[in-house]
Amino acid sequence: MARPDRLVWDLDWNLLRTFVVIAEEKSITRAAERLSLKQPSVSNALKRLEQHLGRRLVERDANRFALTEVGRLVYDESIDMFGTVSRLPVAMRDVREEVTGHVDISVASHVVSPIFDEALARFHADHPRATLNISVSQSVEVAKLVRGRRASFGICLVSQRDAALEYTLMYREFFAFFCGPTHRLFGTAGLNLKDLAGETSVSFQTDTVSDALWPVALLRREAQLEANVIGVSSSLEEVRRMITAGLGIGPLPLHVARRDVEENLLWRLPPYEAPPAIDIFLITNPKKVLNRAERALLTLLTELILKTPLEERTYKI
Repeated sequence: MARPDRLVWDLDWNLLRTFVVIAEEKSITRAAERLSLKQPSVSNALKRLEQHLGRRLVERDANRFALTEVGRLVYDESIDMFGTVSRLPVAMRDVREEVTGHVDISVASHVVSPIFDEALARFHADHPRATLNISVSQSVEVAKLVRGRRASFGICLVSQRDAALEYTLMYREFFAFFCGPTHRLFGTAGLNLKDLAGETSVSFQTDTVSDALWPVALLRREAQLEANVIGVSSSLEEVRRMITAGLGIGPLPLHVARRDVEENLLWRLPPYEAPPAIDIFLITNPKKVLNRAERALLTLLTELILKTPLEERTYKI
C-alpha cells in the first residue's frame, strides 16, 4: 500500500483522469480513442496508477473487463474530485479579487477632465481598499516625478518631450483672457485685442514662449499687455484669485472659467475667435514597476482615453 502522505505529493493526477475514462469506456482501446492517445500509453497509465496505489483496479482478459472493489472506490472519488474542479470557474465567477496598494498621481493644477473623474470613480468602486494621493505641481515637476518613478503617472501640459517617457493625449482645452469685477474692462462688450494694450496682467509660471503655455505667451505679446507680469503662480486657483482681485488680466481655460463667467465673477476678453489650444497629456514611465493598484487604474484610464474620440475629448470654444 502506498503511504497516504506520499500519495498526495507523488501521484500524477492525470493518471486519475485517464482511469476515469477507462472505467467509463470499459475498454483500453475505446479510452485511447476518446483521449486521442495511443493504446499502449493508456495501458501504461493504468499500470502506473495501480503501482502508485499498490492495488489492482481493473480485472480484464480477452472477454472480460470489470472494476475491482478498489477500482470502483477510486472511480467514485475521482468523479467527485473532478466535479469539484469543474465547479471552480462558477465558484470564482462572483468572487472579486481584492486589489490593494497605493497610487501616487501628479497633476497640473488646472486638470479638469470627466474621463479622469470617471476613471477614479470606477477604480474606487472596483477596488475600495486601494488608496490614492493626488499632488498638484507645475507641469515640469510632474514630468520630473514621473521620470524619477516617484509618481505612478502624471497629467499635465508638455513643452518638451522626454524620450524616456510615454505620452498619451488626454484632452484639448482652450485658453482665453479674463478680468475681474473691479477691472475697468469688466462688462464691456465688443472689445478687440488692441483694447488690451498696456494692461497689467497675471499668469501661470509656464506662460513663457519656451514653456508649455507658449501659445498664451505669444497671444499676450500680440495683445501688447504690460511687459512686467504683476503676479504669477503654478496654481490655477491662485491665478484666478489674482484676476478676480483686480491685479490684472489673466489667462484661464475656457471650460474652467465658464461658471465664473455665468456668475459674473469673471469677464471674458478678446480674442473671441480661435483662442490658443493647449493639449493635456497622460505621462507614464515604462520602466516603473507598477503595483496592482497602479496597474489597474492606469489601464482603466488609458482604455477610457483611447475609446473616446478626440472630438469628445476637446472642449468647445
